[in-house]
Amino acid sequence: MSEMITLAVPSKGRLKEQFDAFLGKSGIALKQTAGARGYRATVEGHPGIDVMLLSSSEIAASLAGGDVHLGVTGEDLIREAVPELEDRVTLLKGLGFGFADVVVAVPKSWIDVSTMADLDDICAAYAARHKKRLRIATKYAQLTRSFFAHAGISDYRIVPSAGATEGAPTAGTAEAIVDITTTGSTLKANGLKILDDGVILKSQAQLAMSHRADWNDERRAIAAAFLKPLGVEI
Repeated sequence: MSEMITLAVPSKGRLKEQFDAFLGKSGIALKQTAGARGYRATVEGHPGIDVMLLSSSEIAASLAGGDVHLGVTGEDLIREAVPELEDRVTLLKGLGFGFADVVVAVPKSWIDVSTMADLDDICAAYAARHKKRLRIATKYAQLTRSFFAHAGISDYRIVPSAGATEGAPTAGTAEAIVDITTTGSTLKANGLKILDDGVILKSQAQLAMSHRADWNDERRAIAAAFLKPLGVEI
């Protein structure tokens, strides 16, 4: 075809399996073009779509940069990669799987801390006592900054987390965390509790559209034909 669009989908894991099943309900199937280990695929019945198999975080970055037209990944990753979401990406459809919450969690031993206002008090007291700011470990720097600003909290600093964020307070690398959770069991196992008003985002897998991608009338028609059986109009 003279024009094509690019669809980015998870390359492996539960999210890929769930998206394949979601497409299957509408009679649509992906076919990997280079065997099970390939990183490209096609959509049966839709020759105008080039499918890229990427990690969830790569998909969010690709949507943000306009490197793909459509993508499937967690809303948490999209909103972290695209703070000014409305101008760059449209969330077309929540897919009903991949549910998880981005939350603020503190040690259970902080018995008098149950809200963001309480955390604000702790941050101010910590700064006054130690002459430095309380540390928040997270992989979600953008979401954390926005949420804390909305709560009026400024006496803190973000510690980028490269590993298991929930272990940071026990390891002594941070006092509190912002992390993603599904059941909360891992947080509890690490002696942490979620603040009562500390849910930053209730996330799920999203089918999203990048406004920064190279769109024209033909590409929009290709996308519309693919999306219509999924209950999505653009």
